[in-house]
Amino acid sequence: MPEISPILEIHDLSVHYGGICALDNISLHVNKSEIVAVIGANGAGKSTLMKTIAAVKALTSGSINFKNEPLQKDPHKVVTSGITLVPEGRRIFSPLSVRENLLVGAYTRPNRQELDAALEEVFTLFPRLKERLYQRGGTLSGGEQQMLAVGRALMSHPQMLMLDEPSLGLAPIVIDALFETILRLNREMGLTILLVEQNASLALEMCNRAYVLKTGQITMEGHGKDLLEDPRVRATYLGIKG
Repeated sequence: MPEISPILEIHDLSVHYGGICALDNISLHVNKSEIVAVIGANGAGKSTLMKTIAAVKALTSGSINFKNEPLQKDPHKVVTSGITLVPEGRRIFSPLSVRENLLVGAYTRPNRQELDAALEEVFTLFPRLKERLYQRGGTLSGGEQQMLAVGRALMSHPQMLMLDEPSLGLAPIVIDALFETILRLNREMGLTILLVEQNASLALEMCNRAYVLKTGQITMEGHGKDLLEDPRVRATYLGIKG
């Protein structure tokens, strides 16, 4: 069982885009070594939440604490504090090789021995990346690009990994393999994971706890398997009536 101690705490968070409220006074927490999922329809504010934690988007009000300290409001300092985001759409550097993409993720780890060890850890998780080491990122398949995006994030040795829509655009067999790796990172390595995923069934099956986000507000929260059986979630997000 995961250790029950919060590593991330968000209180009364609001975020605006101009006059539009994207997140409205939300509060949530992630315990150390948990997988916590955030589900919701398009436009619910899921990606905004991830970008705000990563300090890519500025908050309007509220607080974000990581390891009992206020989270820095600078993306570089967020990474050095121990949080790394795998963004929606992967956002790899297409002209760069697989190796170069991975090294970009290791800019916080200048020690050569640490860097070599981190590369080997990534290749153990994703052997395909080692096979494609000098291939340009833009020539990889969608599944390989997602492996590269996750591998790049792991190069910074995060204490909490944030995944924004990791299954988007991938074939079912690739999704299964990717989520097996995510579970392995959590169960074997104790990595804390915050997951935003539109595939609600998949997210709720694998997470410890989950939050339901609707038009910028948290409307439900609970254990993943409990929400999976909730008739409101089943009807709205799984397309199951009755």
